[in-house]
Amino acid sequence: MQVSIIDDGRAIALNDTRFHAIWLRDNAPDPATRDPGNGQRLIALRDIPADTVVSAAEISGDAVQITFTPEDKTVTFEAAWLMDHAYDRAEHSAAGWTAPGIETWDNALSGSIPEADFNAVTQDRTARATWLGGVARYGFGKLTGGPVEDGALTQVADLFGYIRETNYGKWFEVRTEVNPTNLAFTGLGLQAHTDNPYRDPVPTVQILYCLENSAEGGENMVVDGFACAERLQAENPRGFDLLSRYCARFEYAGSDGVCLRSRRPMIELAPDGEMIGVRFNNRSAAAITDVPFDEMEDYYAAYRRLGEIIDDPQMEVTFKLSPGECFIVNNTRVLHARKGYSGEGSRWLQGCYADMDGLRSTHAALVQELGVAAE
Repeated sequence: MQVSIIDDGRAIALNDTRFHAIWLRDNAPDPATRDPGNGQRLIALRDIPADTVVSAAEISGDAVQITFTPEDKTVTFEAAWLMDHAYDRAEHSAAGWTAPGIETWDNALSGSIPEADFNAVTQDRTARATWLGGVARYGFGKLTGGPVEDGALTQVADLFGYIRETNYGKWFEVRTEVNPTNLAFTGLGLQAHTDNPYRDPVPTVQILYCLENSAEGGENMVVDGFACAERLQAENPRGFDLLSRYCARFEYAGSDGVCLRSRRPMIELAPDGEMIGVRFNNRSAAAITDVPFDEMEDYYAAYRRLGEIIDDPQMEVTFKLSPGECFIVNNTRVLHARKGYSGEGSRWLQGCYADMDGLRSTHAALVQELGVAAE
């Protein structure tokens, strides 16, 4: 391991990886810069001299000692930490890339979906970490062997986070109703969709928990929206660009006192091109008014094709829930659907919303605590 000062002290090179002096000073791990207990930064950027440079740098075991001028402050960085946080790397050249730890899929995943026993993930923290890691990677997961009791889905949310209450309540019933306020409460089949695209922010986790299911049909399906977007991009790069560049509009006003609206692209990219979200819900789509006239026909052709890809059986994983079973989806990525079912027998599911930040936090904390693999 070698370290050298470059660019007149404005940066260092650790082997072949460069770090700016101002970045290093801002991320200094010393107790005057970061609280030793919670790791939060104790100073603002304005407290760091704008003309900060590195005046000395040397290797000390597995660490790097760096002295900053004009503060004349020496800080020790673990070399492994620096390399884990290195930003001196090639930029992604094309839009639509996915973050490390994300694995896209189609129906070939059917035999290996992230599935676990409810009691195991409740009582065994390693089992919970493994299951949550699978949900983070694939965007959905299934639990079996849970209690068959009203409100049991709250125990699933408690495994990783908190329920997000909405106008539908803390949770909602999914079964046939007379004069339903939402098509989900009928026996009709539903196209694969993300839930509540008319909210901003959208709930990022949905839980659906089965209490009764003796009706004919009603199988659940999940579809990886990221995989569908990747397939669209491979077939029609311009269509992918249109759906990610222009906003669609969504709205819901099916209940008294509720009028929800949002404006977001169907395929959402971060500024550097990372694919971070999919919103697709034909039932809740409002008139699209943010696409220029000259682009609208091509936009609609791409919208149609994305829907055809989503409907392709090759893209779906299908399963039927039994009482005490549930599944959860990352609602910013994985679409879910339901086949139609008959009026004979009974079908009763309960659903609620939570958020991926809680799931990712719980998973990361368990990985850190247990020393288990992050995937």
